Amino acid sequence: MSSALARLTASLITASVLGGCASTAGSVSSGDTGDRTLTVLAASSLTEPLTTLARAYEADHPGTRVRLSFGSSTKLAQQVAQGAPADLVVLAGTTVIEQLPEAARDPARRTIVARNVLEIVTPPTDPAGVSSLADLAQPDADVVLCVETAPCGSAADEVLERAGVTANVVSREVDVRSTLAKIVLGEADAAIVYHSDVVTAGDRVRGVPIPADENTTLDYPLVRLTDRADTTGFAELVASDVGRQALTDAGFLTP
Repeated sequence: MSSALARLTASLITASVLGGCASTAGSVSSGDTGDRTLTVLAASSLTEPLTTLARAYEADHPGTRVRLSFGSSTKLAQQVAQGAPADLVVLAGTTVIEQLPEAARDPARRTIVARNVLEIVTPPTDPAGVSSLADLAQPDADVVLCVETAPCGSAADEVLERAGVTANVVSREVDVRSTLAKIVLGEADAAIVYHSDVVTAGDRVRGVPIPADENTTLDYPLVRLTDRADTTGFAELVASDVGRQALTDAGFLTP
């Protein structure tokens, strides 16, 4: 990897972390349009670090444009299964791999590039006085979760069941970024999101860690859907020391 790439990535990582989580689920493009386009589908929780790495990759590979599309891992896997064009997909959790086409389920085509744990998040003022999972059962605490079909939703359900808590859930959102947005906008009292989302949201939210014996860890597999040189190159960048630094700075655990 060139020193120019390392320097650019370091500056972009800093800017990304300081910038917080302004992005929500949807399509994000980075860089100028070139004569080659690499299409990457990724879990919405990866918005900041993958955007940073995409810009760095483009800077080191003139003429290549990395097109990023973020959303719920379940929906992204379904899109791939339905033939949506993509070179790489990075998912939250390994269970959704089963929804990919048979060829993409080959273990040789995937690498675990990150891990994440869940965390309770509230507005900075903590209007409902939430300090534990048990507090999510308060009738005056409006709680939002991801939909049950999204990895962040099924994981939250697993954690609540393990703790024996029936949360006062008032809505379930399409993905983790939409769930987090409810807290950032002051439209709910608490949510369960990923630790990385709490980190990137910064002082716009208040995080409440979940004890390890009640929490769960999700692996993030990167799956190569094509064998293009840029596919391999970008996958190698995400798994490199520079990629791990971007992920760590965004609140992820690394393998």
